[in-house]
This record gives sequence, C-alpha cells and structure tokens, in this order.
Amino acid sequence: MSEATITRIEVYKLTLPKEPFRISLGTMAQLENILVRVESSDGLYGLGEGSPFPFITGETQAIAYEAALALARLLVGKNPYDIEARVREMDRFLEHNSTAKSALDIALYDLLAKRAGLPLYALLGGEKRSFYSDETLSLDEPATMARKARALVERGHRMVKAKLGTGYAEDVARVRAIRDAIGPKILLRLDANQGWDPITAEAVLRDVAPFGVEFCEQPVACWNDAAMRRLREVSPIPVMADESLFDHHDALRLASLGACHYMNIKLSKAGGLYHALQIVAVAEAAGILCMVGCMSETRLGLSAAAHLVSARQQIVFADLDGAAGLDDDPVVGGMTYDAGRIELPDGPGHGADIKPEVLQRLQGAVVYAPVGDEA
Repeated sequence: MSEATITRIEVYKLTLPKEPFRISLGTMAQLENILVRVESSDGLYGLGEGSPFPFITGETQAIAYEAALALARLLVGKNPYDIEARVREMDRFLEHNSTAKSALDIALYDLLAKRAGLPLYALLGGEKRSFYSDETLSLDEPATMARKARALVERGHRMVKAKLGTGYAEDVARVRAIRDAIGPKILLRLDANQGWDPITAEAVLRDVAPFGVEFCEQPVACWNDAAMRRLREVSPIPVMADESLFDHHDALRLASLGACHYMNIKLSKAGGLYHALQIVAVAEAAGILCMVGCMSETRLGLSAAAHLVSARQQIVFADLDGAAGLDDDPVVGGMTYDAGRIELPDGPGHGADIKPEVLQRLQGAVVYAPVGDEA
C-alpha cells in the first residue's frame, strides 16, 4: 500500500463577533482566528485553529493567514502522519509564526488520531478525565469586575481569574472588590500580562496575598527573567510564566534560572501540540507544574488543548474559556464547557468540527498537491 499524502489544505479567516476583552497590553474587539483543514489521500481530514494575539505572538489574522498558506504549500504532497518531520520542516522554513504552525499541527494530530480510531487524549498516551477551567474577567473598574465575578459564581463557577496590570492602587482595589464579591471559598487567580514593573509587582503581590490568591501569571515583562526569578523567591503568591514561555527552549531557560513556580502552555504560542508536549517534558523533569491556557479560540482549538490537559498529569491547571463571550458558537462536537467544567468526547480525533453553514461563508484559499504527488 502506498504511503498516505496530504492532497489539499484549506486555509480560512475565521472572524466572529465577540464581547470586547481588555488586558493590560490592549483590547481585542472581536475574534480574528485562522482555520485549516488538511485532507489526506486515505480519505480523512483534520481540522486545526490558531488564534493570533498581536500583543503577545506578534501576529495579526492577516499575517497568520498568509503564513499558513506558505506552510501549506510546504506540506502538501507529504506524509501527514510523520508529524515530527512536518513540524521540523515548518520550523526550518519559517521562523516564529507560532499561530499558523499551531493550526496546522493540530490538524495533523486530529488526522492521525482519526486514522488510529482514537480520541486525541488516547493518541497522546493519556486517559479521559474531567476537569475545571477558570473564567477570566476583562480588565475594568473594580466594581464592574466584582459584579461580573459574582455573576460567574452564581452560575456555578468554582474559580475566577482577574486581569490586572494598570498600577498598584487600582489593582489592589480590584482584587479586594472581587474577593469580597465571591466570598472566601472560590479560587482566585490573577494575570498582569506584563503590566507591572518589578517594584510594583512585589508590592501588589505582597498586599493582595491576604485575599487568598492561587497564583499570578506574568507579573513583569516577558524579557525580565531576573525579575521573575526574584519574584519566585520573595513573592507570597506563586508566579506563573506566560508570555515569557513560548516553546521548550524557553521552558528549559526558565527552569534553569528558577524563574517561575508554574508554566502556562498555550498552543498558539507553542506552535502546536508537538512543541507543547516538549514543554511538558521539560517541566516534568524540573518539577514544575503546568497550566494549559488559551488565546481566543473557539471550541475547536480549545478541544485540542483540552485533550492535552487530559493526556498529561503534569498539567494541573486549565484556563480554557476562550469561547466565552462569543455571540454564536460555530462549532459542532468537541469539548463541552459548563460553568468551567470541561468534558471531552469519546470519538476519534479532537472531536470538533465547524458548522457547514459557517464554513461556506468564510474567506479562504485552497492549496493542492502538485499533479503526480497524490496517492
């Protein structure tokens, strides 16, 4: 039997209305992602999604779309099931552009899991487990964030994450108001998205510690490993690397420096599941627990991330609320999300697909294998 090959790759711009979401670095006014569909000569297809975040990955939707098309031209005609080879080719061909690579990587893993007849978590060597995600509060006035936090708890959420990073007084006031609103039993997480200088970070983390905070993500600039290391040593609240962690090389650097308590893995930062698994391996060797987070993916991209959580015991935290705030859900199948509780499907692959009527109206392009390369 001849080797399977990639016969075509479809690349789409996925733009959907969504409630504006503000972090210390800027505001995302709508969902602007890319979607890829990889077809193989054995009649199967895999789907992947990437969510560019200009403030973090340096990519816009337009950049990610063009990068995905360039990578698609590189991959067509080749074996989709030799994922390591395909990822290495993408990394050699195009530096950075982690969002485009992630979309294609996820599609290849979805395709391989379908060929094996396994849920993605099983293909990755894990078992199915239910878990909880936090839901994140957009940066706003303390009273507004407190009101929204209370509403989340009333809907059954067990944990809340608050965006911070505008200054000492405002951020301490936000944490105080949120804790007063949700009571003492709800888990509270913080994320400054690089918004503090080192001195402010120390002061805020010291003074909000009495409010019972589980951890704080990326308190200082992503390049400031020295400040992250000091915070790991002096902060009463554990610090988690986020924007300072893209791939396994970053994980090794941070672990070697002792620059974080925890690591936040995001597929659109890491370049997909292949590199995410490498990060987990480094973290496990260093004794560092991990979280899998998200950008603004729909339930398609989030489903792939959720399978990763289920597949690795080193991943003990989840922040997979990226589809919250969407006016309409464009996805069929995939993970379910109920007040933060995530359940995975049992079918092959990651289990998520885009509704046909949504796919038909998306702007996109198709890359075909050269004539003679198809099986």
